Amino acid sequence: MTSFLIKLFIKNPNLVDNADVRKGYGNLAGIVGIVTNILLSCAKAIAAYLTGSIAVIGDALNNLMDAAASVITLIGFRLASKGRDKEHPFGHARIEYMTGVLIAFLILYVGLKLLTSSVQKILHPEVLDENLLTVFLLVGAILVKFWQCLFYYSLARRIRSGALRATGADSRNDCITTAAVLVSLILYHFVGINFDGIMGSLVALFVLYSGIKMLFETARPLLGQAPDEELVKNIEKLILEKSGILGLHDLVVHDYGPGRVFASVHIEVDSSENVLVSHEYIDEIEKEAMQRLNVELVGHLDPIDTTNPLLSELRDFLTNLCLLRDDVRGVHDLRLVYGARHINVIFDVVLTEGGEKNRQEIFAFFGNALQKEDARYFPIIAFDLDYS
Repeated sequence: MTSFLIKLFIKNPNLVDNADVRKGYGNLAGIVGIVTNILLSCAKAIAAYLTGSIAVIGDALNNLMDAAASVITLIGFRLASKGRDKEHPFGHARIEYMTGVLIAFLILYVGLKLLTSSVQKILHPEVLDENLLTVFLLVGAILVKFWQCLFYYSLARRIRSGALRATGADSRNDCITTAAVLVSLILYHFVGINFDGIMGSLVALFVLYSGIKMLFETARPLLGQAPDEELVKNIEKLILEKSGILGLHDLVVHDYGPGRVFASVHIEVDSSENVLVSHEYIDEIEKEAMQRLNVELVGHLDPIDTTNPLLSELRDFLTNLCLLRDDVRGVHDLRLVYGARHINVIFDVVLTEGGEKNRQEIFAFFGNALQKEDARYFPIIAFDLDYS
């Protein structure tokens, strides 16, 4: 069914990094969500009227909010597909992330309202009216929500969308909450005890938990989360597979929304190589990064002296020292400046996440090791953080 809808409504569905294609997926998700959730809300409203159950009312309200969330999804993907303009030179793709945040806040609002009503039902329980139609309506709602869950997750995987993944998780939660409501009605029929308020409260707490979790997940890209590990590995592989490239460091990835990824990196080349040839290497890498990974990469050429044997020995020495510490990831940009009485050993140390607070200790560690190796060595260290 999902594949049929994609073929029917989306042109060139495999070009998932294209803004228009992503907008098509967002339109499809939004329209399906609006139609199905309004139908479910109406069905559950009928069930709530027949039973007088606060849990069923809360479930109907939840579906109504899901329809509103689908409207937000529809608008969000449309706005995210807008290209660059003077005020937004990197485009508007991050609006897709903001869509997920808005949906999370909607879910939290529903959870709070449902919890308030459920507590009132616990304090002032009412007699429920059981009927077979309500059971059929709730079972049908569970089946529809289960299909919705699979549908949204499928779209999310295809276009790597956090907003659609959050919507899929919400549909999964709706399956659980509606099942819980159904169980409370069945228990009331067979046991005669009214669990309506209690079950409504449990449903509300589950909705609140889901909303909080979704809020954190969808807000991470806006706060500047670490780049995808697979993308980082692919960028490194693309660079290192080129002949004439000795290494890389200081890779920084900026995410401006799905399909809008920028990166900068220092690329190490032999200093004896013709600068025009080395520059050509960098140009080729930048072009291939866009073609193969859809990443706008800027490469900084870093010349490495491979003719000085002392530099090679010191580079190996410092690399081995890094292996002795958990707060250091590596060293780069090693240079030597010879003076009358000492040799300046200039290099950068890349710190791990926990290494930033240990800068003085790390400086002393490398300085003492170099002094033991040769009393003439005088360390000049710059510290970098690993952003990849």
